Amino acid sequence: MSSASIPAGTPAYRRLMTVLFIGVFMSALDTAIIAPVIPALREVFQIDNRQVGLVMIAFILSSLSSTAPLASLGDRYGRRPIYMISITLFALGSLVIALAPSFWMVVLGRAIQGIGGGGIIPTASAVIADALPPKERGRALGLIGATYGMAFVLGPPLAGLVMVTLNWHWIFLANLPIAAYVLYLGARALPSQRPEGPLPPLDWRGIVILVLLLAALVATVTQILDDMMGLTLWPYTLVAMVLLLPLFIWVEKRARQPLVPVSMFANRQLSLTYFLTLGAGFGMGSVVFLTSIATLAYGVARENAGFVLLPMVVCSIIGSMGAGRLLNRLGARTLIIAGFALLSIGYGASALTGFGLWGFLLATMPVGMGVGVVVSGALRTIAIEEAPLAFRGTAQGLINIFTSVGTLLSAAAIGALADFGGEGAQGFSMAYEVVAGLMVLMLLLTLGLRKHTPALETQKA
Repeated sequence: MSSASIPAGTPAYRRLMTVLFIGVFMSALDTAIIAPVIPALREVFQIDNRQVGLVMIAFILSSLSSTAPLASLGDRYGRRPIYMISITLFALGSLVIALAPSFWMVVLGRAIQGIGGGGIIPTASAVIADALPPKERGRALGLIGATYGMAFVLGPPLAGLVMVTLNWHWIFLANLPIAAYVLYLGARALPSQRPEGPLPPLDWRGIVILVLLLAALVATVTQILDDMMGLTLWPYTLVAMVLLLPLFIWVEKRARQPLVPVSMFANRQLSLTYFLTLGAGFGMGSVVFLTSIATLAYGVARENAGFVLLPMVVCSIIGSMGAGRLLNRLGARTLIIAGFALLSIGYGASALTGFGLWGFLLATMPVGMGVGVVVSGALRTIAIEEAPLAFRGTAQGLINIFTSVGTLLSAAAIGALADFGGEGAQGFSMAYEVVAGLMVLMLLLTLGLRKHTPALETQKA
């Protein structure tokens, strides 16, 4: 796929960034707004906690499963049609949810949303790689990260405001005019490049096995099937996952145009980047349980627990935007080191409960800054520069997959560690000591990255 640079500051540049940022914001917003909607869904459809968990699982699984196929299709057929299809699917899922006459239609709508959402962010990142010159990519990817972070943070209060003034249906109906605007502007602004010449057959076997592999992973980590059926099934899904992984690798090695080129993992820098992305996802997901320390150790009321994380939220936005602006100057390696160092300090300090609530609030600030830095675009930049040009979309899709898997693992691991460490705040303190140790490990592994990406070296030459 050829690459044509769009100069910064031009009308074409502004239109393109608007299309990408609004799409990413819409997708991230609906990832975050579901938590305040759950009580309303429980009341309207008369469902229990086990059933309501399907709303989140359907989105996670469909998003994970669609990311690599849609990213690969973007490499094959061009970014514009895949981005537009992803936005359309997301809007369709929103409409299905808003008009759902039953709970299972809500689950179907979330699954459709997830399929569309799985293609939005990696395709947007690949468009930036294709359309912008190297010196502009870091800032643009940083702004993508900041957009995602702001949407994730603003989602719950915005959802609460809509539910107070209107009702839960409007949270999803609001996506329709936003998607329509993105589609209208995207038809004019998105580049239309696509590979030339005949294309090999689509890797259907790889797609099917990857979906089964990710389904087994989600079922093992969340134990959703165990809860729904009242049986111990996670050992079987774990065995399925262990068997499917080598099968997937075997199939991909023999595909004419594989869904996930295994050869990319022979690149040491790229393999290390994906492992660090897994760690970044773990660090990002670990934020969720910080409110448990606030309630258990400092007596903060559950309804007010979210407010204690506001300093962390502000720091996350600052970290993400600042890292994007500094990426070309400092290099991805330096920023990732700084991000994991901040996460190590912040989570380690959060585990110490002897300094009162104000000490806890201060401890969450480096956590927010660190999350903002590691998701700002530095890891995506390395994936862009190290991956073959024909697989840029796939490389960005893998960033999303590893981030999501890390987030899933964090939820399961912290809960298990907290239960093992004892009741109340003591258990969570021990869990966050382990998290801090893992972030130190990620910091040490980051030293294996090159000091400068090839693109930055070219700029300096």
